[in-house]
Order: sequence, then C-alpha cells, then structure tokens
Amino acid sequence: MTDSDVVALAERVRDGELRLYELEDHADPDTAAAARRHLLAEETDTDLSAVGDYTFDAADAESNIENMVGAAQVPMGVVGPLPVDGGAAEGDHHLPLATSEGALLASVNRGISTIRNAGGATARVLKSGMTRAPVFRVEDVAEAGEVSAWVREHVDTLADAAESTTSHGELQDVTPYVVGDSVFLRFSYDTKDAMGMNMATIATEAACDVVETETPADLVALSGNLCSDKKPAAINAVEGRGRTVAADVLIPHEQVEDRLDTTSDAIVEANTRKNLVGSAKAGALGFNAHAANVVAAAFLALGQDMAQVVEGSNAITTVDTREDGLYASVTIASLEVGTVGGGTGLPTQSEALDVLGYSGGGDPAGSNADALAEVIAAGALAGELSLLAALSSRHLSSAHADLGR
Repeated sequence: MTDSDVVALAERVRDGELRLYELEDHADPDTAAAARRHLLAEETDTDLSAVGDYTFDAADAESNIENMVGAAQVPMGVVGPLPVDGGAAEGDHHLPLATSEGALLASVNRGISTIRNAGGATARVLKSGMTRAPVFRVEDVAEAGEVSAWVREHVDTLADAAESTTSHGELQDVTPYVVGDSVFLRFSYDTKDAMGMNMATIATEAACDVVETETPADLVALSGNLCSDKKPAAINAVEGRGRTVAADVLIPHEQVEDRLDTTSDAIVEANTRKNLVGSAKAGALGFNAHAANVVAAAFLALGQDMAQVVEGSNAITTVDTREDGLYASVTIASLEVGTVGGGTGLPTQSEALDVLGYSGGGDPAGSNADALAEVIAAGALAGELSLLAALSSRHLSSAHADLGR
C-alpha cells in the first residue's frame, strides 16, 4: 500500500465511480480502510491518525465490520485474582475489563478483595438457551389454536429441520404464544460455546419452512420480538435467555467492617431501599446497583455483543444478614456470552479470553462459555458489594473525588 494508492482510491469514491462499501473489491482491506479514512478526514477536516493506528489486519475483521476506517481504542484493565467455585469455572481468575469510566475497576477490585478474603464466590449456570421467536399470521384464533397444537406435538420434527443447519446447536423447546391472529413461536437452543444468535436464526428459518408447509400459518418476520434480543423484556427476566447465572458469597461481619468500612445491617438496608424498593417504584427490570457496569466492561474486553448488555442488566441483587456473616448474591437472568465466534476471534479480545483462561471451545462443549458466565457474574457481585458499601457509608462521591474522576 502506498499513499498514492490510498489517495487514488479515495478520489474514485469522491468522483462517484465507487461506493464506500465497494473498496475491498478493488484493494486489500487495509488499503480500503486507509482510503475511507483519507476521504473522511478531508471531508470533515479531522485528524484520524489515532483511529488508523491499530494492530490487527483489517482482513481479520471483515466478518465483524463493514466500511472499516480503523479501530476504537478503549482502555483495558484487569481485576483479580477472583476465586470462583463454579460448575465450570474453578480457581483464581484475572478478569479483563475495558471501560472509560474512572474508578470502576478500583471499585470492583475492592469487592473482589473482600470476596477473596471471605473464601471466594460460588457461581452456577442455572439455565442455558438462546432464543429466537418468529411471528406468523393466521386467519383467526381457531387457526392459532390449531397451529399451536401442531407445534406442541411436533417439536421433534422441528428439531430435525433446525438441527440440519448446524453441527453444534440443539433445539431444546418451542413454546407457542398467541395474540389474536398472530402466533409467536419461541425457539430455544443449546448453542454450546457460541453465543449462538446467528446459529439460532438460521436454524429457526429452516424450522419455519416446516411450519408453513404443515400448518395454515404464514411467516411474517423471523424475529417477532418475543425472543427478546437487545431490548428490555420481562420474558427474559422470567424465562431467561443465553445463560441464567448466579453468584453468591458469605462474608464474616468483621470483614464487612474492616474491608468495606460499613456494617452488614447498613448494606442490607441500602440494598432493600435502593435495589429492591427503588427499582420496584421505578418499574425497573433490573433490581441491582450497577451490574451492567461489569457486564459491559467484560463484554467490550472479551469480544461479546455489546448491545446485549441490555439483557445483561437484567439482574437481581439480594443481601441478608446471617448469624455468621453477610450473605450477598447476584442472579443475572439473561447473560448472552460465548467463547467462539463473533468478536472473540479479534486479537485483543482473544488475548483477553486467554488471560481469563476460557478462549475457544470447551471440553465438554459449552463449558468455556458457562465458565465465562460464572466469572462475569462473580465480578458483578464484587461490583455490587463495593457500590452498596460506598453508598451505605456515604463514600461514593469521595471515592470518585479521590481518584480524580
């Protein structure tokens, strides 16, 4: 690639000879990205040298981005070691987190330190299933009942069609929902170590062909929003989507005072009045302090789909005083994660997964994604403990002030 190649390519776009998305047909991906930067810099009078300073080959990102101009660089840090006794995760973990929010990692690390001194967190994936819910048109509710009954009786037939499209995904269930002359079918899949949204979509399309052939239903949309993907939804809070995962810890009362500078009773009251009563009054789906903070930072560092932080915020934090300590838990109903596919193959994200120890496919299949979910849940628990302690001791604003954030 030479500067003249870049300028010439940009001029062809400016002259209307080429469109931005056609540049890779006429040059290698890095040259195409450079040409877009050159054109954008000239048209907006902007210096894009930082955007263009990235470490991977643009060709490696072709499945992740269109019209690439460079890369967005977000500071990445690490918290831990975080000891997790999980169904799949085991031992100490260094959790990479990428964020632009100052004081976040310091806060999470304080919670982790408390968890570590209490003997570690316990975590379990309680349920796993990626969903896709197409919507069909029928003539009336009588036909809707006919279609629903057929689906319930022929899940195996739909599974054969769906699973013919993938060597990994397995159809777990299909649940019909009827609204007048609309029939929604919520398909749920075991997608192993992949987050599985694309897998579920392709498999469901094949199953929909069978439904249209065997019943009077006509497909309107492959996604009918009852899935529900990248939107706040009560169905995900109740039924789950991706991984439903929980983490908990029991902290001796004296450690609460020594490490969190507050009392167990104060944290319980803060959690009840803020996370439970306050969230209920607000009509929130997430009854937690800031679980999305850890989920988002982990997603960004580890190559997950950032928009699915919406579902990842669907968490409930509970805190109780017991005779031998403060019991705290976080249950995330719909944490959608994977260790293969999507952004997990990008260089920095792949390295971060290697740091965590769960890159690629697990043995048995699905165990790496389960472990990732358990560690993220334990990290979210640490964040909840730290923020609740800061609020109950009135140290939140002073902590940000001390750290210059």
